[in-house]
Amino acid sequence: MAAQHAPQRKARAHEDVKTRHRVLAAVLDQGPVSASAVAKSMDLTAAAIRRHLDALADEGLVEVRDLAGTKIGRGRPARQYVVTAEGHAEISHSYDDLAVDVLDFLARKDGREAVAEYAAEYVDGLRARLRSRLSHSAETIPSRSRELAQALSAEGFAASATPVAVGTPLEAMQLCQGHCPIQNVAEAYPEFCEQELEMFSDYLGVDVRRLSTLAGGGHVCTTHIPTSVVNRPLIDQNDRTQGGSR
Repeated sequence: MAAQHAPQRKARAHEDVKTRHRVLAAVLDQGPVSASAVAKSMDLTAAAIRRHLDALADEGLVEVRDLAGTKIGRGRPARQYVVTAEGHAEISHSYDDLAVDVLDFLARKDGREAVAEYAAEYVDGLRARLRSRLSHSAETIPSRSRELAQALSAEGFAASATPVAVGTPLEAMQLCQGHCPIQNVAEAYPEFCEQELEMFSDYLGVDVRRLSTLAGGGHVCTTHIPTSVVNRPLIDQNDRTQGGSR
């Protein structure tokens, strides 16, 4: 008899997980939000929503905030829920998994070339967004590198550009990215990193080389940007001071 009920229990557990993810997404969209408000938006009972919220709180994915000016009952502050940092990471990871699954399907159906085409299209979109943030007035490789880092930071890449080996034949800039919004995707499909590197090279006007990537297990994505003999003397004095102190 127990074996006969096992599929039903498994189905109910799966449905519970799906509902819990929907509740988490609702708190993300509406938070700070009360259990009753989430229940209304999802057309479920407040009791059911509270059960899911309690489970999410136990997992550290949501937390309760008592907000001034919101009262229930006899003056008790209303319990308002918000998504924690761990909850944000969980949601991001879920979307990453979905993206990788979609690309896996595309690769199986139309081949790896189709993934490369999509990666190129994705990076073209990033290129267009960066273009609106770049002045295109920077004349030297170092100044273009710094401008590119600022534009990437505005897109969430936590980027910086630093001169290295200043005054030597190995003088260069290093572009570091401390965050990658599509890290899990890039781990499975390095085509995205390759297209990004090509975009950097196009903007900077020199061949660039990746020294490390977050997707490859590095602490940051590091891109080596050579400054030619012509450009080396154009590094400003501030860069020389920073480079000399490294």
